[in-house]
Formats: sequence, structure tokens, C-alpha cells
Amino acid sequence: MQDVEEVIRDVQRLKQGLKELPEPVANPVFVVVSGLPGTGKSYFSRELQERLPSVIVESDSLRKRLFPTPTYSPQESHRLFNACHRLIEEFLSSGIRVILDATNLVEQHRERLYHISQRLRVKLIIVQVEAPRELVLQRLQGRSSGVDSEDSSEAGWSIYQRMRTRAERIQRNYFAVDTSRDITSVIDKVVREAKR
Repeated sequence: MQDVEEVIRDVQRLKQGLKELPEPVANPVFVVVSGLPGTGKSYFSRELQERLPSVIVESDSLRKRLFPTPTYSPQESHRLFNACHRLIEEFLSSGIRVILDATNLVEQHRERLYHISQRLRVKLIIVQVEAPRELVLQRLQGRSSGVDSEDSSEAGWSIYQRMRTRAERIQRNYFAVDTSRDITSVIDKVVREAKR
């Protein structure tokens, strides 16, 4: 069990890694972006942020703030997500929209996110990001050569294949987006839903 002081210290370290925060709004929304490695979650999140000023809580880059040489162990992930969830609650409570960019593949883990939105009475929007396997393979191979300077993930093809077998169906309503196609229409729908 992690003590409260450690979680608070972790949250402070994560905050230091974030860019400038957007202005608070009266009705913040919580956008959960879910998908396998290489499907384009970070790309989608950045494009959405352009249209819907939000803070992006990206698990891959924040993990490296807490663990400069990450092991991706269950204990490390537990500590990271405890801090991320606390950070998300803090932002939403102060009126700041949040986009969570993480794989979010297991329904039990997503349940914690559902509870945050229910407890804080903020609208939850879930987006499942997908891409054809051939394109994912191409992207993951490009990742190892540093094609995208904003890509913080270290997940390769073997991790993609392992995670694919563990991915569970989302039990709530969600938007699906294939990043091999034009994503504008889905971004439009999410922005409309956020402002409704």
C-alpha cells in the first residue's frame, strides 16, 4: 500500500513535467483515449487539444518523470497511475479539461476512471483509437528510430502483440477512430459532445 505523502510527492513531480495549463472552464470534461501501442493515441490527443484546450495526462512521458529508467513492472504502473488519477482529479476539480492518453485496455482499470467522473460529476468521453496492424508495425518500427520527437512510448511490436491479447471491450459508449484515415470528423464529434 502506497502512503499518501508519496502520492503527493509523485503528483508534484508529474506537474513539473506538464506544459502550461489551459484556462479553467465552468464544465470541464474528462476525455479518456484508449488503444494499443502505435495506434495513434498521442497524435489524436494532440489534435484534439488544438480544438479543445485541455491538459494531456500522457502516461508514457509521465512514467519517465517518476522513473527515469522505467521497468514497466506492475508496482511501477500502480504507483504511476495512483499519481495520474490524483492529478486528473485535481485538474477536473479546478475546472481544467483533461485528456488521458494511456492504453486503458482493461475494463477494471477503466472503472477507476468512470468513478472519478461520477464522483466529480464531470462528463466522461471515451475514445478508442485503432489502426490497421500493418500500419502499427510500420509506426512501431519508426518509433525505434525516433521518427516522432513527441513520442514518449518505448513499446515495440512484441509489446503490441502481447497487449492485444489482453485488450477488453469498453463497456460504456465510446467514439471509435481509425488513425489511418482522416480523424477530423471524430474530433468534431468529441468537441461537440464536450461543449453540449
